[in-house]
Amino acid sequence: MQATIKWAGGACFSAESGTGHTVVMDGPPDMGGENRGARPMEMLLVGLGGCTAFDVVHILRKGRHAVTDCQVEITAERADTPPKVFTGIHLHYRIAGDGVPVAAVERAISLSAEKYCSASIMLGKVADITHDFELVHD
Repeated sequence: MQATIKWAGGACFSAESGTGHTVVMDGPPDMGGENRGARPMEMLLVGLGGCTAFDVVHILRKGRHAVTDCQVEITAERADTPPKVFTGIHLHYRIAGDGVPVAAVERAISLSAEKYCSASIMLGKVADITHDFELVHD
């Protein structure tokens, strides 16, 4: 994998992934940021959410469950002093689809957390990661 980060002035940077996609990151106003993009640490949470959501949907669909939506709401706590690493992360999954069994969702989330989601496993080395879910019927 590759990425290129380019300074865009102030505390703003553009990032281009190896697949050619671009995102903008910016620092907080007290550090010269102008709120032109997500903070870099927010990007880590976004990556975690995308990684695990992909896994959960893929596992449920592979099990032939009629998933119609998946959302992951993430809250995180950080250390008070530098480096301000994540110390706790909570993932709340909202899975929609009629007839999706609770046991299948539990299994999909566990497989993502313990085996497939590289971001979750990596961040879990420094942060306590918890999760819960709710089934939403269409």
